[in-house]
Parts: sequence; C-alpha cells; structure tokens
Amino acid sequence: MTGSVSATLILPDRTAGGVLEWDGDRITAVRTTTAHTSKYIAPGFVDLHVHGGDGADFMDLSAEAYRTVCRCHARHGTTSLTPTSTVGTRDQYRRFLELCGELRDAVTGGARILGGHLYGPYFHPPAKGCHPNADFLTPQLEQDDELLAFAGRGLTTLTVAPETPGTERLVKAARDRGLLVTAGHTFATFPQMEEAVRWGVRHVDHLFCAMSDRARLRQQQAYPMRAGVMEATLYHDELTTEVIADGWHLSAELLKLAYKVKGPDRLALVSDAMRAVDLPDGEYWFGATGGGERVRRKGEVGVTLDATGLASGVMGMDHGVRTFHRLTGAPLHEVVRMASLTPARILGLDAEIGSLEVGKRADFVILDEALNVEQVYVGGVRIV
Repeated sequence: MTGSVSATLILPDRTAGGVLEWDGDRITAVRTTTAHTSKYIAPGFVDLHVHGGDGADFMDLSAEAYRTVCRCHARHGTTSLTPTSTVGTRDQYRRFLELCGELRDAVTGGARILGGHLYGPYFHPPAKGCHPNADFLTPQLEQDDELLAFAGRGLTTLTVAPETPGTERLVKAARDRGLLVTAGHTFATFPQMEEAVRWGVRHVDHLFCAMSDRARLRQQQAYPMRAGVMEATLYHDELTTEVIADGWHLSAELLKLAYKVKGPDRLALVSDAMRAVDLPDGEYWFGATGGGERVRRKGEVGVTLDATGLASGVMGMDHGVRTFHRLTGAPLHEVVRMASLTPARILGLDAEIGSLEVGKRADFVILDEALNVEQVYVGGVRIV
C-alpha cells in the first residue's frame, strides 16, 4: 500500500510544511516546503510506561486485554509501546512475559508491542506506591535467570531498586542480555545510585514519583542532609528519565526543571496509564482484575481510594504532549521528540521508529491545530 499526506511536518529539529510518502510499512519520502498548514504530521508516539486502558490491564493476562489496551492508546497517537506489569505473583510475571513475546510486533489493531517492561518484582516494598502487595522478589540467581530468559522475546525493560542486596548481579546479567535496566520505586541514596550507574542502570522511572530525595532521606538521618534518587537522576548525564505530563502528577515548575536539566534528548514523556483511560470517573482495579489494588479515576488522574495519593495515569500520550507544551512553553518539535524519538532511542530502536525519516516504519499521526489526534497510521496502515 502506498500513500502520501501533506501538512506541517514535526521533524526532530523543527517544524516545516511538507509531504510524507510511504510504500508498504516504510517511509519513502519526506519533502519540506515553505507552506505551513493548520494540521500536523507527527511521528507516532512511543510509550515506555503503560499499564492499561479502556477497561483492560496487561496484568489481566489475555491476548484480548493486550489488544484492547493497544487499540485504546492508538486512539491517543501511540503507535508503539512496552506493556508494563504491576506487582503480581511469580506465575503472573511469567505469563505476562509469555504474552509480551507472543504478541511482540503482531497486528493488534492498535499500537505495536515492542516487548515487556517487567515492573514490580524488584521494587523496594516501602516505595511501592499504589501497587498491590504481592510477590516482591529479592534478587536470586535461579529465579532471576528464569525471568531473564525472556530477554529478546517478551522482555525488553527491567526495573530494579538499587538498594536491594543482590541487585548488582541482576543488573549486570540483564545488561549482558541486552535489556534496558531502569531504577524505579526505590529509596536509594545518591551513592547507591552512583553504584547502579556503574553496574549499567541507564534510566529512571517517572521522575519525582515513588523515589527518595533529600527530604525523605532526612527522616532517617537529620544531618548532614543527603541526596537520593531524584538528585542523582538530575545529576548523572548517563541517566535518561521520564515524566508523567498529565498536569496532575507534576506541577509546571517540576516539568520545567526536568526539561531544563535533562533536555529533550534525555527526557521522555510517558502515560503511566491504567485501565481507566477513556472511561468515566469511578473505582477500578490497578493490576489484575480481582487481584490488583482498587484505585479511583478522579478527573484526569488516578488517585488512591482515600484520595491522599496518586495512583497512575488515566490519560493518553496526546494529552501529555499538549499539557507539556502548554505548561512549559517548550518548542513543539522538542515536545513531540520527547514522546517519540527520545523514547525510541532509550529503547535502542531509533533506527526503526520515532521520527519522520526515509526508511523508518511508516508510523505517524495526523494532529489538528490544537494537537488533537485525527488519524493514526501503524506500518502505513490507517488504524484510527
């Protein structure tokens, strides 16, 4: 199938009027002109951190649940994603990774699955946030190797808490298998994060959320005040990170700080969305139906039942792009880069996806003047 579309192109370094052409699943031409239009062609968004949508959660552990989530997020401009688990049981972790492998690069009717993000087993339990109380795993050789055996199939990304004993061996083994290793749901100190960087940790999950900082660590030691994961993330150039830009998780000043310090090439936008995306306010399961944690959708964010804490996102990536652009004033091409090329590069897939370039997959989104999604193409096929 061949095709072409004309509008304002959102390129990695600028916007420009132009024409995008494709043949089959590949972009064959990107021609710029001087004529801007009221509509945009953006590269498809790449979501590194997403749990569910439209009533389904990846921890429901069925192929139909996976397809439901992928269709939901495609409506919001996401053309590729890494299914992200919650804290569960050992059997659930294995089945999650099996399904990620079975559906990787398969036709879902929505976003393409890039491989699974194993998120939960290796958390520091006191930093679990809204995740269920289930099997928190301490790194152990036989158990770890059973999960790492999914690398290259259903497993793409592994999150760890660096302060947990045995994590050094786990990180090094995961890196040897080509995995992206991230730090998340951790109360590690700055020196522990320095060690983690030496081991091979290269990314930090949802900056400012479920992590240690000077104020938290001061509760255990009054002086001298110490730095934690937040400060280490901002300090270490080796670390990329991500923000939930729904306008509720983080204020405008925190988004501006992250953008200023990390820049658009080391900061990604993520949805961190649960099953309540595109559904009304009310109570929902975060994690497996009947076995996860009950949380509430309240407007444009998820909260705990007592409304005292945040509990995942409920908005798509398009909302994050609009919100980040509005709250920070960052140039549109840089905001879109943080939702497309930067996460693709973090995953090591920027040669295939993430920007409008000849030879890359024909994954793109047509946006109106207000950056609302009008059309979505995955591999040159219109799905929205």
